[in-house]
Amino acid sequence: MKLKIFTLLIIAIFGTVSQAQEINWISMNEALKAQKENPKGIFMDAYTSWCGPCKMLDKNTFTNKDLVEYVNENFYAVKFNAEGTEEIEYKDRVFKNPKYDVDRKGRNGTHEFASAMRITGYPTMVFFDDKGEMVAPVVGYRTPEQLEIFLKLFAGDEYKKFTSQEDFTEYRENFVGEFTN
Repeated sequence: MKLKIFTLLIIAIFGTVSQAQEINWISMNEALKAQKENPKGIFMDAYTSWCGPCKMLDKNTFTNKDLVEYVNENFYAVKFNAEGTEEIEYKDRVFKNPKYDVDRKGRNGTHEFASAMRITGYPTMVFFDDKGEMVAPVVGYRTPEQLEIFLKLFAGDEYKKFTSQEDFTEYRENFVGEFTN
Protein backbone atom coordinates (compact mmCIF):
# COMPACT_ATOMS: atom_id res chain seq x y z
CA MET A 1 0.00 0.00 0.00
CA LYS A 2 2.80 2.43 0.93
CA LEU A 3 4.59 1.60 -2.33
CA LYS A 4 1.44 2.44 -4.35
CA ILE A 5 1.01 5.76 -2.57
CA PHE A 6 4.71 6.59 -3.04
CA THR A 7 4.51 5.67 -6.74
CA LEU A 8 1.40 7.82 -7.25
CA LEU A 9 3.08 10.69 -5.43
CA ILE A 10 6.16 10.46 -7.67
CA ILE A 11 3.97 10.33 -10.80
CA ALA A 12 1.99 13.35 -9.61
CA ILE A 13 5.14 15.35 -8.87
CA PHE A 14 6.89 14.55 -12.15
CA GLY A 15 3.66 14.92 -14.11
CA THR A 16 3.22 18.41 -12.65
CA VAL A 17 6.84 19.34 -13.31
CA SER A 18 6.78 18.23 -16.95
CA GLN A 19 3.41 19.85 -17.50
CA ALA A 20 4.63 23.12 -16.00
CA GLN A 21 7.54 23.14 -18.46
CA GLU A 22 5.49 22.95 -21.64
CA ILE A 23 4.25 25.75 -23.79
CA ASN A 24 0.45 25.82 -23.92
CA TRP A 25 0.14 25.45 -27.69
CA ILE A 26 -3.26 26.17 -29.26
CA SER A 27 -4.53 26.66 -32.80
CA MET A 28 -4.62 30.04 -34.52
CA ASN A 29 -8.42 29.96 -34.49
CA GLU A 30 -8.40 29.38 -30.72
CA ALA A 31 -5.89 32.20 -30.19
CA LEU A 32 -7.92 34.69 -32.23
CA LYS A 33 -11.04 33.75 -30.29
CA ALA A 34 -9.24 34.05 -26.94
CA GLN A 35 -7.97 37.51 -27.90
CA LYS A 36 -11.54 38.76 -28.03
CA GLU A 37 -12.01 37.97 -24.33
CA ASN A 38 -8.48 38.61 -23.07
CA PRO A 39 -6.34 40.64 -25.50
CA LYS A 40 -2.67 39.69 -25.66
CA GLY A 41 -0.21 38.97 -28.43
CA ILE A 42 0.14 35.76 -30.39
CA PHE A 43 3.43 33.93 -30.76
CA MET A 44 3.25 31.49 -33.69
CA ASP A 45 5.72 28.73 -34.45
CA ALA A 46 5.35 27.99 -38.18
CA TYR A 47 7.01 24.66 -38.83
CA THR A 48 6.98 21.67 -41.17
CA SER A 49 7.23 17.98 -40.33
CA TRP A 50 10.46 17.52 -42.32
CA CYS A 51 12.32 20.56 -40.92
CA GLY A 52 15.36 19.67 -38.79
CA PRO A 53 15.79 23.13 -37.20
CA CYS A 54 12.06 23.07 -36.32
CA LYS A 55 12.62 19.88 -34.36
CA MET A 56 15.63 21.47 -32.66
CA LEU A 57 13.42 24.40 -31.56
CA ASP A 58 10.99 21.93 -29.99
CA LYS A 59 13.78 20.02 -28.26
CA ASN A 60 16.21 22.78 -27.23
CA THR A 61 14.34 26.09 -27.15
CA PHE A 62 10.69 25.44 -26.39
CA THR A 63 11.63 23.37 -23.34
CA ASN A 64 13.58 26.13 -21.56
CA LYS A 65 11.72 26.80 -18.31
CA ASP A 66 12.19 30.58 -18.42
CA LEU A 67 11.06 30.78 -22.04
CA VAL A 68 8.08 28.49 -21.42
CA GLU A 69 6.94 30.56 -18.46
CA TYR A 70 7.36 33.84 -20.37
CA VAL A 71 5.53 32.64 -23.48
CA ASN A 72 2.64 31.15 -21.47
CA GLU A 73 2.26 34.33 -19.44
CA ASN A 74 2.56 36.89 -22.23
CA PHE A 75 1.26 35.28 -25.42
CA TYR A 76 -1.22 32.89 -26.92
CA ALA A 77 1.19 30.32 -28.34
CA VAL A 78 0.24 28.84 -31.71
CA LYS A 79 1.81 25.79 -33.31
CA PHE A 80 1.15 25.99 -37.06
CA ASN A 81 2.11 23.30 -39.56
CA ALA A 82 2.81 25.42 -42.65
CA GLU A 83 2.19 22.38 -44.85
CA GLY A 84 -0.74 20.99 -42.85
CA THR A 85 -4.49 20.83 -43.39
CA GLU A 86 -5.81 23.11 -40.64
CA GLU A 87 -8.42 25.63 -41.79
CA ILE A 88 -7.72 29.08 -40.39
CA GLU A 89 -10.28 31.87 -40.26
CA TYR A 90 -8.39 35.16 -40.35
CA LYS A 91 -9.64 38.60 -41.35
CA ASP A 92 -12.91 37.35 -42.85
CA ARG A 93 -11.15 34.74 -44.98
CA VAL A 94 -10.69 30.99 -44.64
CA PHE A 95 -7.17 29.78 -45.38
CA LYS A 96 -6.65 26.15 -46.40
CA ASN A 97 -4.07 23.95 -48.05
CA PRO A 98 -5.66 22.80 -51.32
CA LYS A 99 -2.33 21.42 -52.58
CA TYR A 100 -1.90 19.07 -49.60
CA ASP A 101 -1.30 15.48 -50.75
CA VAL A 102 -2.07 12.90 -48.07
CA ASP A 103 0.11 10.29 -49.82
CA ARG A 104 3.15 12.52 -50.11
CA LYS A 105 6.16 11.94 -47.83
CA GLY A 106 8.40 14.84 -46.85
CA ARG A 107 7.64 18.26 -48.31
CA ASN A 108 4.02 18.99 -49.11
CA GLY A 109 1.85 21.80 -50.42
CA THR A 110 2.29 25.16 -48.71
CA HIS A 111 -0.66 26.32 -46.62
CA GLU A 112 -2.39 29.48 -47.88
CA PHE A 113 -1.92 31.12 -44.47
CA ALA A 114 1.87 30.58 -44.66
CA SER A 115 1.84 32.18 -48.11
CA ALA A 116 -0.27 35.10 -46.87
CA MET A 117 2.29 35.73 -44.12
CA ARG A 118 5.07 35.49 -46.73
CA ILE A 119 6.83 32.69 -44.88
CA THR A 120 9.66 31.43 -47.05
CA GLY A 121 11.79 29.44 -44.60
CA TYR A 122 11.35 27.16 -41.64
CA PRO A 123 11.14 27.54 -38.81
CA THR A 124 9.58 30.99 -38.76
CA MET A 125 8.21 32.45 -35.56
CA VAL A 126 5.56 35.07 -36.21
CA PHE A 127 4.45 37.71 -33.74
CA PHE A 128 0.93 39.18 -33.81
CA ASP A 129 -0.28 42.07 -31.67
CA ASP A 130 -3.20 41.88 -29.25
CA LYS A 131 -5.64 42.65 -32.08
CA GLY A 132 -4.42 39.80 -34.26
CA GLU A 133 -2.41 41.98 -36.63
CA MET A 134 0.83 40.47 -37.87
CA VAL A 135 3.78 42.43 -36.50
CA ALA A 136 6.92 40.59 -37.59
CA PRO A 137 8.39 37.22 -38.51
CA VAL A 138 11.63 35.86 -37.05
CA VAL A 139 13.12 33.30 -39.42
CA GLY A 140 15.40 30.47 -38.37
CA TYR A 141 16.44 28.49 -35.35
CA ARG A 142 17.03 30.46 -32.15
CA THR A 143 18.30 29.38 -28.75
CA PRO A 144 16.22 30.47 -25.74
CA GLU A 145 18.66 33.29 -25.11
CA GLN A 146 18.49 34.46 -28.75
CA LEU A 147 14.69 34.30 -28.83
CA GLU A 148 14.29 36.14 -25.51
CA ILE A 149 15.02 39.56 -27.01
CA PHE A 150 12.23 39.14 -29.58
CA LEU A 151 9.73 37.79 -27.05
CA LYS A 152 10.31 40.76 -24.77
CA LEU A 153 10.40 43.23 -27.63
CA PHE A 154 6.96 42.20 -28.88
CA ALA A 155 5.29 41.34 -25.56
CA GLY A 156 6.17 44.71 -24.10
CA ASP A 157 5.28 46.67 -27.24
CA GLU A 158 8.82 48.09 -27.22
CA TYR A 159 8.87 47.71 -31.00
CA LYS A 160 6.29 50.51 -31.30
CA LYS A 161 8.89 52.99 -30.06
CA PHE A 162 11.28 52.22 -32.93
CA THR A 163 11.47 54.54 -35.90
CA SER A 164 14.68 53.22 -37.43
CA GLN A 165 17.07 50.27 -37.61
CA GLU A 166 19.35 52.23 -35.28
CA ASP A 167 16.64 52.14 -32.59
CA PHE A 168 16.57 48.33 -32.75
CA THR A 169 20.36 48.15 -32.80
CA GLU A 170 20.52 50.27 -29.65
CA TYR A 171 17.83 48.13 -28.01
CA ARG A 172 19.72 44.95 -28.88
CA GLU A 173 23.05 46.32 -27.61
CA ASN A 174 21.50 47.36 -24.29
CA PHE A 175 19.35 44.26 -23.83
CA VAL A 176 20.19 42.18 -20.78
CA GLY A 177 18.77 38.69 -21.03
CA GLU A 178 17.38 36.82 -18.04
CA PHE A 179 16.68 33.35 -19.44
CA THR A 180 18.98 30.63 -18.11
CA ASN A 181 19.74 27.16 -19.35
